[in-house]
Amino acid sequence: MRQYQIRENEAGQRLDKYLKKLLNQAPGSFLYKMLRKKNIVLNEKKADGGEKLNVGDTVTLFLSQETIEKFQRPMKAEGDPFVKYPVANLEILYESKDFLVINKPAGMLSQKAKPDDISANEYIIGYLLDTKAITREELATFTPSVVNRLDRNTSGILAAGKTMKGLQQMSHMLKQRELGKYYGCLAVGEIRKEQTLTDWLKKDEGTNRVVVTKEAEEGSVPIRTILHPQKIISGFTLLNVQLITGRSHQIRAHLASLGHPIVGDPKYGNPDVNRRFRESCHIHSQLLYACQMELPDQTVINAPLPKSFQRAITEIQRKEMV
Repeated sequence: MRQYQIRENEAGQRLDKYLKKLLNQAPGSFLYKMLRKKNIVLNEKKADGGEKLNVGDTVTLFLSQETIEKFQRPMKAEGDPFVKYPVANLEILYESKDFLVINKPAGMLSQKAKPDDISANEYIIGYLLDTKAITREELATFTPSVVNRLDRNTSGILAAGKTMKGLQQMSHMLKQRELGKYYGCLAVGEIRKEQTLTDWLKKDEGTNRVVVTKEAEEGSVPIRTILHPQKIISGFTLLNVQLITGRSHQIRAHLASLGHPIVGDPKYGNPDVNRRFRESCHIHSQLLYACQMELPDQTVINAPLPKSFQRAITEIQRKEMV
């Protein structure tokens, strides 16, 4: 027999999902059979697996030690990168019991693209382990995760759920569009008036590019972007962009479709402008960052202006770039 008590990081998930993580090598049919036969019980009572777990609940396995070990993931060797999570000097913008918000640097993946990638997700888990916000034992049944995504070369606000409750709440707020999401960018040309852009976007999975159109096409989705010009700088515009919908490459493609691509954007930008900024002030990626997030409780989280923006603005002011 073995008994587990549900901790705050694990609460909020269904019992069957918890069991599939706890005994991750066991087939679902085995787990449901054990529940039916009361070999697995919740708070000393029969359960069917659909119950939502609360802090302090007890899950008891009336199984042999041999059976439990058979169905649990074997420990990996010490030094394996997926056991020894990396610890980096993360810039923490906001932290509560359930949420964590970091300032992701350009060049860092939000989540893995390949199994051997190290992304912001791994660095966040490393930070939580290092600060003892979560234990290695808890990682068997709950893994903290980022809830919004930024392109590799887009820096700024990246939010994660530290607990199951936080992950569920943040995911719900994103889905219901209850989070205010604002991005800062430096666009080519002068945009003097605030405007709302309502168009359609279609993604080509083969090239990982999107196309913005005025009319709906097969496979396209509606997009809505609000532009708030902040400052005109010698033929360029420092913009605050509010995302109403959050589609792949939405801001970059929407601005490019207007003839105002983002400086440094390798996919949708102006090659000549990009080359001049690359040579004069080492700009190698799009000048776009997630600058602000507004939570439903009116908490406002801000990310500082990246140094790359400061270099570009200084260069524009120093000499004519267009």
